[in-house]
Parts: sequence; structure tokens; C-alpha cells
Amino acid sequence: MDPLGARSQFVEVQTLSTWERQPDPEGEETEKEYTDSLVSQEAFPSPFPYREDINRKIVLYNGDVALLNCTAIVNTSNETLTDKNPISESILLHAGPELRDELLKLNGCRTGEAKMTKGFNLAARFIIHTVGPKYKAKYRTAAESSLYSCYRNVMQLAKEQAMASVAFCVVSTTRRGYALEDATHIAFRTVRRFLENHGKSIEMVVFAVTDMEEPTYRKLLPLYYPRSEEEERASLPLIPADIGNSEGEPVVPERQIRIAEKPGSLEDDCEEETLDSDLGQVGNHAFARMEGDVDKQRKLILQGQLSDATIHKQHQRNYNRWLCRARAEDLSDIAALKALYQTGVDMCGRTVMVLVGRNIPVTLIDMEKALLYFIHVMDHITVKEYAMVYFHTLTGEHNHLDPEFLKKLYEIVDAKFKKNLRAFYFVHPSFRSKVSTWFFTRFSVSGMKEKVHHVETLQQLFTCILPEQIDIPPFVLEYDARTHTCLYKVPQLMVHVRAKTKP
Repeated sequence: MDPLGARSQFVEVQTLSTWERQPDPEGEETEKEYTDSLVSQEAFPSPFPYREDINRKIVLYNGDVALLNCTAIVNTSNETLTDKNPISESILLHAGPELRDELLKLNGCRTGEAKMTKGFNLAARFIIHTVGPKYKAKYRTAAESSLYSCYRNVMQLAKEQAMASVAFCVVSTTRRGYALEDATHIAFRTVRRFLENHGKSIEMVVFAVTDMEEPTYRKLLPLYYPRSEEEERASLPLIPADIGNSEGEPVVPERQIRIAEKPGSLEDDCEEETLDSDLGQVGNHAFARMEGDVDKQRKLILQGQLSDATIHKQHQRNYNRWLCRARAEDLSDIAALKALYQTGVDMCGRTVMVLVGRNIPVTLIDMEKALLYFIHVMDHITVKEYAMVYFHTLTGEHNHLDPEFLKKLYEIVDAKFKKNLRAFYFVHPSFRSKVSTWFFTRFSVSGMKEKVHHVETLQQLFTCILPEQIDIPPFVLEYDARTHTCLYKVPQLMVHVRAKTKP
């Protein structure tokens, strides 16, 4: 109630019924329907077991997310934070004009990222803005990963800011082409895994839906948040095969990494299943694996006498160890530099990755963590052909990567990194960098010289990658326009460049 006695339009989340307290009207029918086809739960335990403590934190709310009185609400928008979907319009309407001014200062938001503003006239203290992906079947994996990042980054921000409650709208709207049911699976499992692993401080997560979305949410919630052991058993056959990794992140089967509990054991080494599987029962030592003298093998490695297949296998194990470390370590400080990110595609439809030299303070950061971050980001990109764009623009001495570091990186990364890299565009190179690149590609690594292209202007880059397919840092655009003004004679191109520099 406000001071005048009028009923407030805002909804207190504490008054909403949690998922734990909501009955399951179809529970008995569901149980009977799937009991016959279900093997015992002891043999196949559910990946999302019944957790009363987690269910108490979940709320399904049919209504406007802008009206919820909680610590933060989520706004789904586009890259410029100007999307006119019903959710954003309602939030802007209730928050007041100050929010629109604040959004201009954020300078946009990349797909999958999350940025925060104050709630202004809303009951919620904060608004977390995120950008869901545009879904295309051809780039399904990228869309799934981006949508996972939306929910994960919102939850991470809520944890870092010590928020007690957060209310989600449906992040990936139908206007962006994402099927509601597919998107809901990713939303539920990501939030569930976060609450399991990192969500002790978060007291409530609200899923705000419309009448059209509620049936899908109500149908899928029991799969990830069963309200009883009976519902857990009944839901088990309905859980999709792809449930992501331990954090809910999508995993592509063809790039799944098999990491044994004890690296070097039979499971990690054997290619054949018959004879080797029998030997596995004997033991895990060298004799059981028929590997011969381990010391002799190590001596052969030093002498360079091992076969190509064996060397490749050793290299693959080494890379897997680095990848495992990259996935386990907190690399948020490196990610915050915004030095490496995925953008659109080139003229041939290949994924384009951007590397910003000026954003890499080589002398101030842990370069081993930077290497781990590179491997973590690039692992799924390099499954298919891709191109790299490196902006050398305005780099200083403290930004230059040591050739020994680059050589180490080249030796560690998987073969797919080198095989599927089709072009490396070196933008705004200096004379010194050209010489260094020539020496590096000619004497340190093989097969790279033909892939490196020195690009003096952005206009040259746009002949390979359309302007709308690449996110270029504003300082690069300003530098290029200032030093190569004479080349920008096409009015349409100038309009585009100006548009890219606007927040």
C-alpha cells in the first residue's frame, strides 16, 4: 500500500508460492504411465535429483516481470539495448526516462553478456540486461552456447552483487527465432546447476512467464526441479540426452574431451575394445597395457624416434590437460579484458574471431591464464573452419606478445586449431610487427605464412568480412578514419562506420 492507501501495482515475491509448495495434479497419472518403461533409479540415477532446498528457491510466476519487487529483474534486449519487445517496453515504462539515459551509457551489450543498471522507479533495485541469440539451424551450437551464457552471466552477476532474489523473463524471444521449449531446457538446467554449485547466497529465482509460455515452463520444470522422489523417477525418461556439462553448458559430442580419473589408464589409451578391455581387468600398470618399458618410451621421445601416431597421441593428451585446467580455473579477470571475442562470419561463411592487441596488458597479467582462456574460448570454435582478425591498432610495448609465448601457444594447441584456421588478418601492422611476423611464420611455425594477411585499412578488411559481420572497437574505427580518410569516399561506408561508433 502506498501512503494514500491505494493498492500498489508491484508484487512482493515473498508472497508468491514456491515450486516446492505447488502440487502436481498429474503426478499419479505420470507415475503410472512411465513406471513400466523405467529401469530402477538405483541403476540409472537422475542427473537432477529431488532437492527440497533448491525447490524452495524456485518460483513460477505468470505476470509482468517489471512489477516484481525483488533485488533484480532481467531485461531481454538486442545488442544496442533498444529492442522494442513487450518485456523491454514494460520495464522502460515503469522504470521511467532515467533508465533510457542510463542504457545509452552502457555502450550496448554483446550477445550472451549481462550488464546491470539501477531499477529507478521499479520496485526492483536493479535491472540486469542481457542479449539472447538469434537462432539459425546452421549455427545451433553457437546459439545454445550464447543462451547458456545469458543465464549463467545473470546468475554470476547476482552472486557477485550479493543479490537475494532475481527474476527472469524468457530471455530468447520468439522474435529472435529460438524455439521456446529448446530455450527453456537450457534456462532450467543452467539455473539448476548454478544453484547447486554456487548459489548458496541466492534465496529466490523467479521465472516470469506469459499465458502462452506457462504451459511449456510448467511441463518442463519437474524434469529439472522434481518435487518428490516419485516425480524424479517419473521425469527421468523425459530428460533430454543433452544436459550439458557440470555447469549446464552445452557440450558438442564431436568435441567432447574424454578425461579419465587417472590419466594414462587403459580407458584413455586403448583404441580396441576386445583384447584391451580384457587386459584392463588385470591392472593399470605398463605391463597390463602392453606398453613395454615406460622408461624406454620416454627415452625414445627425447631422441625423437617415436612414430607420428604416438607423438600425436602424446600431444593430444597434453592439450586435453590444458583444456581441463582451462575449464576448471576462474578466468573471469582475463575475460574482463575483452581482448578475444566471437563476432559474425566472413564472405565464405566461416566464424570470425577478433583479437584486440591494445586490450592485452602483457606485463600486468598472468600470461599462463591468458593461454588457458584462449584455449577455453577457441576449443569449440576450431571444430570448423574459422578466421582470426587481430587489431594491432595503437598497441604499445606493454601489449606486444613475446615470440616464445606465441611459439609455446602454437605447440600446445590441438591440431584442429592449425588445420581449420583459414585466414589471419593482421590489421594496422607496423613495420616492426611485419618483420616479427615474417620471422615467426618462416622459422618458428610451419604452414602459417600463407594464411597471414597484412591489412592496412578497414576498407581492405571489408572486402573479406562485411562491416555488419564484425564488431570493431571504437578506437580502431576512429584511428582508421583519422589516418586513412582519403580512402573513405563511399558515403554508405562512412554512415556505417559512424553508426558502429555510437553507443
